[in-house]
Amino acid sequence: MAQSILNSIKKVIGIHPDDVSFDEDIVMHVNSAFSTLAQLGVGPAEGFMIEDDLATWDTFLGADPRLLNSVKTYVYLKVRLVFDPPNTSFVIESMNKQIQELEWRLNVQREEESWTDPLTSVA
Repeated sequence: MAQSILNSIKKVIGIHPDDVSFDEDIVMHVNSAFSTLAQLGVGPAEGFMIEDDLATWDTFLGADPRLLNSVKTYVYLKVRLVFDPPNTSFVIESMNKQIQELEWRLNVQREEESWTDPLTSVA
């Protein structure tokens, strides 16, 4: 069974899937993370967004499981930092470093799969 993006993010930030009181906020932050991923070239070329708990990780990544865990962690970290930031600067700094590393790794993975020589003219 495909895993709901919204419910999986709610779970890791400590909100029960049946609690819908923060869904609008979480959806907004998840979509912001997807926007950044689209700029990195990860996910559908036309972009991606969720509106409710029906969208699944499979609909975002397709059948490619190689990026799945990194993308899930990335979206969680981005949402956590804006929705429920840690109290200490040390934890915030650590999360920001993890985000930067994941962005770099996701970008490298994307370039290995679909790199285009910038010196080649596109007609």
